[in-house]
Amino acid sequence: MKSIRIGTRNSALALWQAREVARHLQNNNYLTEIVPIVSSGDKNLNQPLYSLGITGVFTRDLDVALLNDEIDIAVHSLKDVPTLLPQNIEMIAYLERDFPQDILIRKESAKNKELHELKLATSSLRRRAFWLRHFPNTEFSDIRGNIQTRLQKLEDGDFDATILSLAGIKRMKMEIDYEMLPVMISAPSQGVIAVAGHSGKPEINEILKQINHKPTQTCVEIERNFLSTLEGGCTAPIGAFAEIIENQIRFTAALCSLDGKNCIAIDESFEYNPEEDFGKKFAKVVLENGGKELMAEIKSQI
Repeated sequence: MKSIRIGTRNSALALWQAREVARHLQNNNYLTEIVPIVSSGDKNLNQPLYSLGITGVFTRDLDVALLNDEIDIAVHSLKDVPTLLPQNIEMIAYLERDFPQDILIRKESAKNKELHELKLATSSLRRRAFWLRHFPNTEFSDIRGNIQTRLQKLEDGDFDATILSLAGIKRMKMEIDYEMLPVMISAPSQGVIAVAGHSGKPEINEILKQINHKPTQTCVEIERNFLSTLEGGCTAPIGAFAEIIENQIRFTAALCSLDGKNCIAIDESFEYNPEEDFGKKFAKVVLENGGKELMAEIKSQI
C-alpha cells in the first residue's frame, strides 16, 4: 500500500499531533506522509472566533482537502471539530486523551494578585462565562493565535493572565509556570487528537480503526452528543467532561449564560450502556431545566 497522506494545520502544535498519529500508524507498519495545510482560522488572528460566524473554522480547509483527495486522512484537535460533519467525512479514530484541563498562566507582574483581581485575556465564550460565574467583575481582552503567539501577547499586552489548554503546553514541552483551574469544566473533547477519514476510503478507515482508543471514544461521544443536542449549531458557553472511573462513567457538564450569572450544571455517575445516548439524555435534562430559554438568550446576544 502507498504512503498514507496525513493532512494537518501547519502550526507547531498541529504538526506535533499529526506526527503522533503518524507514529501510531508507523508502529503498525504503515508508511505515512504529512501534508500541512493553512486553515482559514489561522489566517485571521484579529477577530474573536465566535464573531467569524463559522463553525469548523479550523477544520474546513482540511475537509476540502479530504474531499478533493489531496490527503487521505485529517488530524484535528477534536474540540475544534463541529458536531455536524460534512457529507462523506467521518471521525474514525481517537488517540488516548492526555490532558483535558484548562490552566491559568500569569505574567510576572501579576504573580501576587488574587484571582478576582486579574484582568484576563481569552476569546473563549466558555472560559469567560465560567470565570465570571466565580469572579463577576473581571475585565477581559480578546486574544487569538497559537500558544507561542498568545504567550507573547500576554507579555506585551495590557492584561494579567490568560487561560490555555494544558494539553498544548505539555505537547510542546514548554517549561512554564501554570495554575490548575478547578472552577473550569473543559470544552467537550478537549485534550483529544482525532482523525477524520473519507467514507469512500474503507481500506484506509479500517487501518485507522487499529489505532483507535475505545475508552476515549466512549467519553468524547458522550461529550459531543451533549454539545450537539444543546447547541443546534450555535456557539455557547458549554463545558462537558466524561471520565471512566472503575466500572462507571462520571459526567460533569454545565451551560452558562454569557455573564456567568445563570448556570445549569450536571454531575452524574452511571454504568455505561452502548445502546443509550447519555449525552443526549443529559442535554435534555439541562434543556428542560431552563436550558432552552438560556440557549435562546445566548443566541440573541451573540
